[in-house]
Parts: sequence; structure tokens; C-alpha cells
Amino acid sequence: MPLALGLQADAPDALDAFAAATGVTPSVYGWFEDWSGNPSFDTARADAARDRGALPLLTWEPWIAGRGRDQPEYALSRIAAGGHDDRVAEVAGAIRDWGGHLALRFLHELDAPHYPWGAGVNGNTPGDAIAAWHRVRAVFDAVGARRVTWIWCVNVHAPGGAGYDALYPGDGSVDWVGLDGYNGGTALPWGGWRSLVDVFAASLTDLRRVSGRPLAITEVACTEHGGDKATWVHDLFALADDHDVRVLVWFDHDKETDWRIASSPAAVAAVRHALRAPGRVGAPP
Repeated sequence: MPLALGLQADAPDALDAFAAATGVTPSVYGWFEDWSGNPSFDTARADAARDRGALPLLTWEPWIAGRGRDQPEYALSRIAAGGHDDRVAEVAGAIRDWGGHLALRFLHELDAPHYPWGAGVNGNTPGDAIAAWHRVRAVFDAVGARRVTWIWCVNVHAPGGAGYDALYPGDGSVDWVGLDGYNGGTALPWGGWRSLVDVFAASLTDLRRVSGRPLAITEVACTEHGGDKATWVHDLFALADDHDVRVLVWFDHDKETDWRIASSPAAVAAVRHALRAPGRVGAPP
């Protein structure tokens, strides 16, 4: 089955560099915006992605980035009660007026205690998570922002994370089910070098039990430290096939470590080899 390939990257021109290096133009471009931003929706990024034939994918984060997870004003109960309806309506109106098709990843990594909306943070409960999701979707519908693919996203299973089932708002209000996972190797204190099976297999299996929606790996990357990144990258595409993953979005940032595909010629070559089969790459579902 064709796989939609995407990048999370600092700027849309990363798509051009990726295409030049691998011979494949990504069909998804992702970036992050928090709820304090001005403008309320970055139409320039969305236009740049669309002009390159890529679906814009906005990870929309209800917090003020950089202030940590202890932000009770962004607790899920407040979102569910309508405390941020004005902001949600403003962004929904901007997306509607932009007029294109957008993928929206809201409350990403919901099961993990990483952010103000995460499980166990700010008093959040599974019921609050579902109510907040439905509240925001209702505001988008009321404003008329309907050309949106809604992505519900969790992190791979890790200590301190919550189960997926109780957090899921239902197939009727979700378009894709997303999963994030990384191999930090020896660069980060995340358990050492981990295989694709170690990182993803159990979580993908659990997600398929929870939902029948298309599966997307919405953040994935691997360090160069502690193992063979090129082999890990090559195996990633086999894992996607084995679990019927329809969308694969690489986190192409030099952040905690150099996650970028271009961190080595071998990693680039692995992507080029994995994608060279006719019909291997397709459009998002």
C-alpha cells in the first residue's frame, strides 16, 4: 500500500532539500503553533506547503510554549468548559478563511505527562480529554472550518503514560490516529538503543484495537549515537507495512540530538533505497 511521507521541519523549504537528496517529494509538511501566537494561524507556512503539493499539518498546542507543563489555565477541564472558545473560534475562522485543506493535530501525545493537557497533569482526567476534544471540534464546525483532517495522537507506551482506550473520543470525531516515537540511543537517557519493534510494535497494535481510522506515525526520528541509524531508518518502512501505517512523518530537527535524515549520507541513502519501488509513495488518506 502506498505510504504518505512527511516532514516536521523548521521551514517548508526542507521539503525541497529532502526531495533533492532522496528523489521523493514529501506529501505532508508539519509545524507547531501554540495558543499564544500572533497571527492566530500561519497562512504563509500553509501556503508554502500547499504550493509544493504537500498537505499542511499543524500541531496545535494549548499552552504558552516554554513555560513548562504546570499551566492550569490550559487544563483540559477549562478547554472543555469553553474557557478558550474565543481563541479556538479565532483560529478556526483563520483556517476557514485560508480556504485550503489542513491536517490538525490537537492535544498531541495526550497519554503522556509532557504538557499541560497531558494525562495526570493539571488534574486532567480521561473524561476531560474527550470533552475538550469534542468542544473544540464543535467550535470549528460552528465557525464553518470543515476542510480539516483531525488527528488524535498519543505517544508510544512509556513509564508514566496512560492507556489509550479511555482517552479516545471515538471514530466519529477522528480522521487519523497518530503515534509519536523516537530512538534516542546513547545520546539521551531514554533506555539506550531501541529497535523499531521495541519502540512501536506494542503501541501500534493497541491503537489498532482502539480505532479503525488510518494509522499515522506523526513524529519519528533516530539518533546516530549507539547503533546503525541507516538500518533503523530502512526497517521503519517495513514496520509501517507490517502495521498498515498510512502516513509517516519524520521529525527533521537538530534538537535534543541530530534527528535529521541528513545527519549522515548513509541515512539519506537508506530512505532513498526504501522509497525507490514504484508506487511506494502516495498521497495522504
